[in-house]
Amino acid sequence: MVKISETMKIINLSEQNSVMNHFMAEIRDKNYQKNRITFRHNVERIGEMMAFELSKTLDYKPKTIKTPLGTIDIPLIKEENMVIATVLRAGLPFHQGFLNVFDGADSAFVSAFRMYLNREHTEVGIHAEYIATPSVKGKTLLIVDPMLATGGSMAAAIEALLQAGEPKAIHVCCIIAAPEGIEVVKEALPDDATIWCAAIDQGMNEQKYIVPGFGDCGDLCFGEKLQSFRKIADK
Repeated sequence: MVKISETMKIINLSEQNSVMNHFMAEIRDKNYQKNRITFRHNVERIGEMMAFELSKTLDYKPKTIKTPLGTIDIPLIKEENMVIATVLRAGLPFHQGFLNVFDGADSAFVSAFRMYLNREHTEVGIHAEYIATPSVKGKTLLIVDPMLATGGSMAAAIEALLQAGEPKAIHVCCIIAAPEGIEVVKEALPDDATIWCAAIDQGMNEQKYIVPGFGDCGDLCFGEKLQSFRKIADK
């Protein structure tokens, strides 16, 4: 059970049935995963659906719209005050899903990747080396990354992005989270932030992958990569 602070919200969308279940089932299914374009498309669609749910919590301001037959006041989000940030490379299709909904938002990108520190692949370090972001001061900041496993890359992204100003609000958005990762990210966030998850799974295996999860999102979206290893000094 994930512990929640008095003010921080953790929203698990799997607690209510919706059509998102179909897309979640497909990205978890190892047979569906063989079709890379279908996998990416489902990640994008889950991003769109999460963005829609998140949109219900934002601030709106009425705007008068002229139609061919009259006028009408419609509450609209101030998208010019929103920044959607993602962690490369796995976050790109998920990020696109949010942009499809919040198409007036600015974007930010953080390069942060896991690096195994031992030959057994049981110790993981996070290396961050690149960030491109507009100012986030006074804005609504959405940090979107499909997998929240150890929480290290997300915490590194939060730290890097907050150097670009103090946001009005922060939303961390992921497809699948491990309870351990949520606890790590909570320490990096202000108490009034919100964590959105399409599902919270049982935990991680020895290699720090979420179980049951669905594997390596970046590899499933774009193909396998060569792993980076830090040299281990002989003892």
